[in-house]
Amino acid sequence: MLSIKHEATVRATLPAVRAHIETITGLFYDTMLTENPELLRLFSRSAQASGEQRKALAGAVVAFAADLVGEGAPFDPVVRRIAHRHASLGIRPEQYTIVGRYLLNAVGAVLGDAVTPEVAAAWDEVYWLFACRLIGLEARLYADAEVDPDHPWREVVVSHRREEAQDTVSFVLTSADGSPTPSYRAGQYVSVAVDLPDGGRQIRQYSLSQAAHGLGGLRITVRRVRGVGGAPDGVVSSHLVDHVRTGDRLAVSAPYGDLTLTAGTAPLVLVSAGVGITPMAAILDHVSRAEPNRDVVVAHAERSLERHCLRPDIIGSGARLRSFRHLVWYEQPTSREFDGSTEVRAGRIEVDEIPLTPEAQVYLCGPLPFMQAVRGRLRERGVPGTQIRYEVFGSDAWAGSR
Repeated sequence: MLSIKHEATVRATLPAVRAHIETITGLFYDTMLTENPELLRLFSRSAQASGEQRKALAGAVVAFAADLVGEGAPFDPVVRRIAHRHASLGIRPEQYTIVGRYLLNAVGAVLGDAVTPEVAAAWDEVYWLFACRLIGLEARLYADAEVDPDHPWREVVVSHRREEAQDTVSFVLTSADGSPTPSYRAGQYVSVAVDLPDGGRQIRQYSLSQAAHGLGGLRITVRRVRGVGGAPDGVVSSHLVDHVRTGDRLAVSAPYGDLTLTAGTAPLVLVSAGVGITPMAAILDHVSRAEPNRDVVVAHAERSLERHCLRPDIIGSGARLRSFRHLVWYEQPTSREFDGSTEVRAGRIEVDEIPLTPEAQVYLCGPLPFMQAVRGRLRERGVPGTQIRYEVFGSDAWAGSR
């Protein structure tokens, strides 16, 4: 908890920090990465180019501060999500000291004389409450995964590559040294570290797209990110799709992520858009084998049939269930005939057409605006927020709670 001494100061200065957040984050990232270029590998080049990265950490700290003073949404679920992401990147406690110094220096530089010693001390406490909570959670995650945080990467071999859909490829990854595949829960992801032709290294997270049931490896499904409106193409996704073949080696993290099934027998509703289908495919695969009597609805939105990846996996898993409905919305209509288990509609997803029961547990994955819109309509339909879980990828992983 924030000390009583600093609570009033944080509450009083929160509007000013929030109002100048883009300027603060711009100075923070530019200075930190210029003086510590080794940190560049932790940050997405495309997110930096688009400006997304600049809003991420400082935005999370502001949202955390708002929660501390009772003016924001509960932040604990987001802290857990960030901790999983950090563990998958191999973040170490000492890096929080570097980040904190540059972040608080940027606040002082932008707000100037308004940052009195009292204000500086209050925001320093906010940052370290945030950092210490993350450090503790990350230490627990490393221990649970039996990972040495000084050596978080495992070398794997691409044992199989499969073209899934337009711009989308699946890779099965097995340990290069013959060690067993790490255990994981459906809905989790791994980070993939790629050494690029220009000598740089970049890291991205990819959901495991198949449940752990004798696959003999970790399967990820990667969609090439194509830049829109002048934005650059995704560096890592393009490299994986264009250049990585069977027999190639990659470095991956242990599996992390908390978009995993909660205990119980409640009906499941899995809602996704685009490549957000990947964790849903793994969850459905697990349920169809371990809990085949559970009622499941899958609702997916895609631009076109040609881009719809993992569709055969979804249909195959659904066939093993006692009760299964599969709803698909294509923005570009198709005349193709489907089997009776798939209900195909034209246009964008209509949340009101998704079957719901009062006790249904809903899982979401897709672009952030998509999830916010779907979650909002689900809440209007009476689904409690506690029954809606989601995964956010990208630099704005903290923002899903808004």
